[in-house]
Amino acid sequence: MNSPVNLFASVVKRSSRGPAAPFLPMTRAEMTALGWDSCDIILITGDAYIDHPSFGMALVGRLLESQGYRVGIISQPDWTSVEPFRALGKPNLYWGVTAGNMDSMVNRYTADRKIRSDDAYTPNAEPNKRPDRAVTVYCQRAREAFPGVPVIAGSIEASLRRIAHYDYWSDKVRRSVLFESKADLLIFGNAERALVDVTRRLAAGESIRDIRDLRGTAFLVPQGWLPDDEWSVHNSTRVDVPGRIDKQPNPYAMALEDPTACALDNAAPEPVAKPIIIMTREERQAAAREKARKTVVRLPSFDTVSVDPVMYAHASRVFHLESNPGNARALVQAHGDRDVWLNAPPLPLAMDEMDNVYDLPYARAPHPSYGKAHIPAWEMIRYSVNIMRGCFGGCTFCSITEHEGRIIQSRSEPSILREIELIRDTTKNFGGTITDLGGPTANMYRLACKDKTIEESCRRLSCVYPTICSNLGTDHSKLISLYRKARAIPGIKKILIGSGLRYDLAVRSPEYVKELVTHHVGGLLKIAPEHTEAGTLSKMMKPGIGAYDEFKRLFDKYSLEAGKKQYLIPYFIAAHPGSTDEDMLNLALWLKKNNFKLDQVQTFTPTPMAMATTMYHSRKNPLAKVTEDSETVETAKSGKTRKLHKAFLRYYDPENWPIIREGLRRMGRADLIGNGERHLIPATDDGAMHGMRDERRPPSAAPKGRVIEVASKRAPRAPEGRTGGRSAPAGTPFMAPPSRVKPSILSTIKSKPKASGSKR
Repeated sequence: MNSPVNLFASVVKRSSRGPAAPFLPMTRAEMTALGWDSCDIILITGDAYIDHPSFGMALVGRLLESQGYRVGIISQPDWTSVEPFRALGKPNLYWGVTAGNMDSMVNRYTADRKIRSDDAYTPNAEPNKRPDRAVTVYCQRAREAFPGVPVIAGSIEASLRRIAHYDYWSDKVRRSVLFESKADLLIFGNAERALVDVTRRLAAGESIRDIRDLRGTAFLVPQGWLPDDEWSVHNSTRVDVPGRIDKQPNPYAMALEDPTACALDNAAPEPVAKPIIIMTREERQAAAREKARKTVVRLPSFDTVSVDPVMYAHASRVFHLESNPGNARALVQAHGDRDVWLNAPPLPLAMDEMDNVYDLPYARAPHPSYGKAHIPAWEMIRYSVNIMRGCFGGCTFCSITEHEGRIIQSRSEPSILREIELIRDTTKNFGGTITDLGGPTANMYRLACKDKTIEESCRRLSCVYPTICSNLGTDHSKLISLYRKARAIPGIKKILIGSGLRYDLAVRSPEYVKELVTHHVGGLLKIAPEHTEAGTLSKMMKPGIGAYDEFKRLFDKYSLEAGKKQYLIPYFIAAHPGSTDEDMLNLALWLKKNNFKLDQVQTFTPTPMAMATTMYHSRKNPLAKVTEDSETVETAKSGKTRKLHKAFLRYYDPENWPIIREGLRRMGRADLIGNGERHLIPATDDGAMHGMRDERRPPSAAPKGRVIEVASKRAPRAPEGRTGGRSAPAGTPFMAPPSRVKPSILSTIKSKPKASGSKR
């Protein structure tokens, strides 16, 4: 594989952009104003064009512009006609196609497969401005508009559909998006290096069909194709099965049973002696890396995984084990008489490269053609700063790892502080509050493996599950320093943290938790335990609820010291693979005991390539070796079961009481139906008259007139490995003002074993 290109070396010529046209052109008139007769590259996107580094097409466009190329953008074209794709003329080099910042199917459909009524990435949140499977549709239309122009697909939708994948919305395994879109090249993951390199080579006259050596790229080749004779194939097209047992020779035999073989044996030439080479550990590792560099792993074919769930799970496991760019091998998967070839994942960007990408001259606003239209995605991020990429958490329901990788890529302090000052000085209506300093995970900034050699050889799926790796650096001091310098900038009144927090890491640094709680929480802090039950958490690769308890203890302690009333907003997932009806009931009991009333809850949505999606489709666990007899994962697939699981998360809502009553009776837990405090829901819909329904309040807020805090003398917490992750033991106190203290009867409720009549 080729060595990584330097993103900002050998810049040809920066395109001129006058002050009257700070945006990349979207029309012929804008091209004329720039003095362009054509574009070198035209980017097609399913999102509104917002010139901000949080939007992929803007980041890619500015990066290519910095290399001297003329870049145009076609945003949310009408895909029912080819004419909108001809608006900017024929691109000189290639089309770049993206569905946008989200997979188009996730963007358009709910977890219940219903079309959403709005689209956060569209002006005025107007729905239906992008097609289903937008990458495929846009690629086909682009090729139709100007045949013969190379088409390159990228961003998250293409990235997560690069091999055969289960598609939740059609409920079947679909082929690689390369087949359906007919793109010439697919760039996955962190695309900057590959994109710059392929653009330079196309500009130099090289054919896109000859560009086969770039990391982070996928393409179609004839079946059995190899780059050269030095490559070997590691066959992983089947799970392990018992092999042939050869007959053992008789150790007491003194002569060959076949006398005619004796003469032949004596006539055989003397074997050539081979010297024994003694290698150091470093030499052996280097030899193994060199061999891996020229080895491709053959996955089970599309024809196999489309009909065999066990083989699909096996392919998923192999795919994820080949995700570390330090040791990953190329992958190949047959689709009929052709192969999808995936080169090794891209190497992470260095800090100076990250800085250069984010320091490019973005207009930091929606394109003027949108006028005063409200674009929800822009409103969400306009005052926020992205400080890092990637996530080493490995949560099975999340696709960040498959797209951005496990190795954290961070910007430097000066680059981040410059962007904050830029927001202060140039962003309209800025009131002094930065709404987020974060990324996929707020507190992974500059965290990394303590040893680069170990990092490059590691094949763990997560650095923090089942326990935090001893080789992982968990020092939050650099992040604390960033927070302090950021809030000291003149004109900055508040720095809030809006990204999700990895609380099992945060408790390793109480100083960080204190800094966060004292200065960077605006009353409510989002946190994602996702579940309370050990069985479900093991399928999510999330820490036990004990880690949440420890974080809450620190959160409450430092909030009290700061003289602030602040609350945690927990996020939970319903109907996740591995979650039974009893698991969801236990979670509902935990929520009620802790006075949580969740306004926004989510049902598990199987997204392409995620490991939890593999569990959902195959009912096998790819976190361990997959065989016909390996662990079966309980999966809520029926609409009725998924609705019940979601209803448990909103147990207090009268609309959910009928379905919960039915579910509890089926589970043999009718004892939780009634109008007393020990009950989960009332016996009738007028149960509110008996105190079952109190007034609505913010999620996780204490009841009106009552502040709930964890007592300073807590009952001993059960070990994290406890079965089922049950609620805290009876007697674990929650303290209110002395005159109003009332123990919770729910503390005494224990879940019963799974009812034999329970059906999924």
